[in-house]
Amino acid sequence: MTFDKNLKRLRQAQNLSQRELAKRLGVANTSYFAWEQGKTRPKQENMEKLARILKVTPEVLLKDESSELLAMFKQLSDSRKENVMRYTKDQFTTQIQDKQVQDIQEQASEDKVVKLYPYKVYEKLSAGTGFSYMDDGSYDTVYFDAEMDYDFASWVYGDSMEPVYADGSVALIKDTTFDYDGAIYAIDWEGQTYIKKVYKESEGLRLVSLNEKYQDKFAPFDESPRIVGKIIGNFYPVEV
Repeated sequence: MTFDKNLKRLRQAQNLSQRELAKRLGVANTSYFAWEQGKTRPKQENMEKLARILKVTPEVLLKDESSELLAMFKQLSDSRKENVMRYTKDQFTTQIQDKQVQDIQEQASEDKVVKLYPYKVYEKLSAGTGFSYMDDGSYDTVYFDAEMDYDFASWVYGDSMEPVYADGSVALIKDTTFDYDGAIYAIDWEGQTYIKKVYKESEGLRLVSLNEKYQDKFAPFDESPRIVGKIIGNFYPVEV
């Protein structure tokens, strides 16, 4: 299992969201997202902090396979060891050649200017059990490489709307009322907000998750559920 998969599995075992863990580590949300996406790895200091918070050793996070491979190599016959060494040398030579090509491509990529657009992302919007809707008015400024038409943006918490709206992504919302059954909306209900597919019934709104492990929620009209807006898209921020 790779580091990014190890990290996600251990975080979920501690019932922590990506953003909660990033806050406890004292790192930017975008930096943490990149770790779980396998794009980057934390520095040694943050690796040790991660291990303490997740109650494991750094070795468990990294799951170093070199010792296991060496132990198996020592048990091979001499002829098989020669085969492994020959293959390893070929792979190492190929890796060096590939790295040279990659360096050239990266240099060419650096010469291209990518325009990034800022988004103000508010707390909090839940795709799970519910969070207070922008209760303190605080927001993070994140960036994405596309400019989209929206009224406001909010962090997504929870996995009930996965795989489309993942925990730690940014939801883009248009300020609108209910349009049609089955569209995905931000709903304000009893002081909490949710991202759900919404169906209007005679007695209230049925809130349906994309993740099948979650049961439907029902918001009676007499409890004044309110459509905050329609979800028109989402993205993971670009690390800057």
